[in-house]
Amino acid sequence: MKRFVTPISAVIIGLAVGAGVIYVMGLDPAEAYRSLLKGALGSKNGLAETVVKATPLIFTGLSFAVARMAGLLNIGAEGQLYVGGLTGIAVGIYLQGLPLAVHLPLALLAGFVGGGLWGLIAGALKVRFGASEIITTVMLNYVAIYLVSLMVTGPMIEPPGNFPQSPPVLDSARLPVVVSGTRLHLGFVVALLMVVFYYVFLWHTTVGYEARVSGHNPRAAGYAGMNAVRNTLFVMFLAGGMGGLAGASELLGVQHRLFQNFSPGYGFDGIAVALLGYNSPIGIILASLLFGGLRSGGNMMQMTAGVPVAIVYVIQAVVIIFVACEELFRRWQKNKVGPKFNLRSLLSAQPREVKKSHD
Repeated sequence: MKRFVTPISAVIIGLAVGAGVIYVMGLDPAEAYRSLLKGALGSKNGLAETVVKATPLIFTGLSFAVARMAGLLNIGAEGQLYVGGLTGIAVGIYLQGLPLAVHLPLALLAGFVGGGLWGLIAGALKVRFGASEIITTVMLNYVAIYLVSLMVTGPMIEPPGNFPQSPPVLDSARLPVVVSGTRLHLGFVVALLMVVFYYVFLWHTTVGYEARVSGHNPRAAGYAGMNAVRNTLFVMFLAGGMGGLAGASELLGVQHRLFQNFSPGYGFDGIAVALLGYNSPIGIILASLLFGGLRSGGNMMQMTAGVPVAIVYVIQAVVIIFVACEELFRRWQKNKVGPKFNLRSLLSAQPREVKKSHD
């Protein structure tokens, strides 16, 4: 239960700060939050939109979390999302004559591989030249965004070329709607399967165990004969693939064609999702649904209560700051007490024990 105290407190403080800002604007916070809740959960369509907006956040949250659990900081989920969307939509448009059972999985796989290769670039730069993955992933975000802009204004532009967008994806590569009358698509189910994969990989496989040990203490992992280079490359590919699935699912399930700037910042919000959820599978799902609800309810709040949707980002920012400060405080306390390192106990620890020490 202690793990839930900080996230719940962060959300409460964020809502309180948002209410204060709304009040200073001369508007009614109670009416604003009623509208937000109604827009997010008050109808079948509202609930479906919450899940739709949470779906890419689950993927990008996993993208950050899988790297973080291995001691890496992947700030490039936004770029990986764009590249995954580009490769996924390309397969969905230009690979023709296939049934849905073949075409759709291929399009999703292309999104995963595209994002994975984009993440692998940062991993390769780290192991070859010692380049910080924080810097390289941030820089690659901009490269990916401009690459998509280039493609939709040039090689992939829809004839006759009046708008910077690609042709629509073929029906055989679209993610089916799972709730009639809404936009809720099969991508949410894929996201949940990736959460299960994330849990099994990190806590029930040898490679995942080595990745977590390497993240906990690279020196101890080296003494144990673990291949840090292989782990870094594989984890960055996997993290990039999760980000790529975010872009592919958004385009194949919601937008159905490639646009410039098609992401409203899902990659960056995924960092907040992972932090709020403490990189745990259930935490990432709950945090994604929270942020998805804020996004879907924010539109209703603006229409009925006259509160700008930017208040949603104020709430998100306060939540992130609170969680980040709590993490910094825990690290300060740990450093103040002094690290207690025992090589023998670490190498003989079971995966569950390493998880506790990492947390």
